[in-house]
Amino acid sequence: MELRDYLRILHKNWIAILICILTGVAAGAGASMLMTPKYESTAQLYVSVRSSDGTEVQGLSQGTTFARQAVQSYTTVVNKEIVTSRVITELGLDLTPAQLATKITAQNELNTVVIEISVEDEDPQMAATLANSVASNFIDVIVNELEKPDGDAASLVKIEPVQSAAVPSSPVSPRVPLNIGAGALVGLVIGIAIAVVRQLVDGKIRSTHDIAQITDRPVIGTIAYDPDAGKRPLIVHEEPKSPKAESYRALRTNLRFMDIENTRHSFVVTSSLPSEGKSTTSANIAIALAEQGAKVVLVDGDLRKPKVATTMGVDGSVGLTDLLSGRAEPKDVLQRWGRGRLYVLPAGRIPPNPSELLGSHTMQQVHDQLLAEHDYVIIDAPPLLLVTDGAVLSELAHGTLLVVASGQTPRSALAGAVAQLEGIGSEVSGIVVTKVPTKGPDSYAYGAYGAYGAYYGTDEAGNPTTEYRKIGTGQMPIVTARKSRNSDS
Repeated sequence: MELRDYLRILHKNWIAILICILTGVAAGAGASMLMTPKYESTAQLYVSVRSSDGTEVQGLSQGTTFARQAVQSYTTVVNKEIVTSRVITELGLDLTPAQLATKITAQNELNTVVIEISVEDEDPQMAATLANSVASNFIDVIVNELEKPDGDAASLVKIEPVQSAAVPSSPVSPRVPLNIGAGALVGLVIGIAIAVVRQLVDGKIRSTHDIAQITDRPVIGTIAYDPDAGKRPLIVHEEPKSPKAESYRALRTNLRFMDIENTRHSFVVTSSLPSEGKSTTSANIAIALAEQGAKVVLVDGDLRKPKVATTMGVDGSVGLTDLLSGRAEPKDVLQRWGRGRLYVLPAGRIPPNPSELLGSHTMQQVHDQLLAEHDYVIIDAPPLLLVTDGAVLSELAHGTLLVVASGQTPRSALAGAVAQLEGIGSEVSGIVVTKVPTKGPDSYAYGAYGAYGAYYGTDEAGNPTTEYRKIGTGQMPIVTARKSRNSDS
């Protein structure tokens, strides 16, 4: 996955992540409130070495080296029973040596001869008292027991208090900011984990990356989600200057430059499952192609649930089934649409054997005749995973456009549709993604759709122009062109 895919996941799940962070902050603050405050007091001791005659030698290299080495060992003695038992006796504590040892820490900074003895306690006064008692008893143990020479000679080690332990004014724990920060960090990690898991278990197509994991065929068009698409499906005709209409024209441009050597083309437009927008896509592609002066025929190849006649507003009582059954000729059933060179061939009456009719030699002849008389043959085919009709039709055409609905089409369905087409040797010319969100994190998964509609201007002659911009993520370059109304309207 690319960086922007991860950013999209975070953006999409920001509310869940924020809730996890706030929960972590609340947990950290709550834990801090429930913890008993503890105070810490520290005493500092300075270690030096004397010569046998009692003079200081810490300035000498030998004495200083010895002191530094000795200090490392002395720090391990501070909380041992030989010291803690004396403190308990001195202060009359109701603690065992092991319990007292848990309150004491000793440390020595590197290359110094200073020992810091710290004691934590719930009572600030007791913390200072314990620290001073531990320090004095530690000095006595080291000087008068562990480092005392035989006889009456004085110890070569001298330990002196540098700083006595003072009563602390504020507790060292709980560390409220630290606990809150740790809670926020844990919440962030959990939130991100939830977001990633949701992405992994979400089986829907939501980005070009999802498509690229299934097939290497290019995304040649992205169509924005329109909640009113059912009311105005022919957006290229009804709102020709809308961004969505421009996206269909960009798709048209891609189709025109797919195979520039051939002057006539036929495409099957299908999908893996119903309600992914294939019929709307077929109709708008046909209108967009006819806008440029191409002679186009839109064929309803869905003989089970035909939609082309309703979408285009033509008579659907006669059509393809009449051609296939020999009851009519193309000139009898083709219906001209609008003022351009677009013709519509409805499905006609629903037959009892649609697969047999579509796979017949007669269907091949009808296709070839239509192709010979038109620049483009656009066939709206049934979904691939429901019936075999779409696959049968794809064998006739030069290429197949596979429609995928963003946030709706399961990845497994797209994989199944691609496998079915490849299994029979049909060429997938490209992927058309419909229902692309125009707002929210998923809107960035297919590129800058919103750029359309913002580049209208006029050419030198004063004619309105439209500048086609790149859409998608660049899997297939979108040709940039400038057209006047006279040539593209």
